[in-house]
Amino acid sequence: MPVRHSHAVWNGTLKDGSGTMRLGGGAWEGKYSFPSRFEDGTGTNPEELIAAAHAGCFSMALSAGLGKGGHTPTRVSTTAKVHLGPVEGGFGITQIELETEAEVPGIDDATFQEFAESAKKGCPVSKALAATPISLRAKLVG
Repeated sequence: MPVRHSHAVWNGTLKDGSGTMRLGGGAWEGKYSFPSRFEDGTGTNPEELIAAAHAGCFSMALSAGLGKGGHTPTRVSTTAKVHLGPVEGGFGITQIELETEAEVPGIDDATFQEFAESAKKGCPVSKALAATPISLRAKLVG
C-alpha cells in the first residue's frame, strides 16, 4: 500500500507567524495562520484538512459497505465538522460531527442507518481519530 504525505512550513512566532500546507500529490496548497486556526481569519487550518479527510474516507467507506451489501448508492455526500477547543494543557480536537446524505435506491432507513454506523466505525480515518467523540447524522434522500 502507498504511503501518503503532505508538507507544512511555519514562519515566525505562533501569533504573528504564518505558514503554508501542501498536499503531497500536488492537488492543493494553502496558507494558514493563527487567525485562520483559532479565530475567524482567512486561510485554512489543520482541522479543516482533517475534516476533509474524514468526510472523504467516510463517504467511500459507506459506499463500499452499501455496495458489498447489495445496495448500490447513487450518491453519498458528507460534511465533517471538527471542533477545536481548550483542553487540559492547551488545545485539542474535542469532537467531530459527521453529517451525511445518501441516495440509495431500494433501501429502507433502518438498514441504511446500520450501514452508516458501520462506516463510521470502520473507515480508517475514524479509526485513527477514535480517541475523539465522533457523532453521526445520516439521512437517506431521493
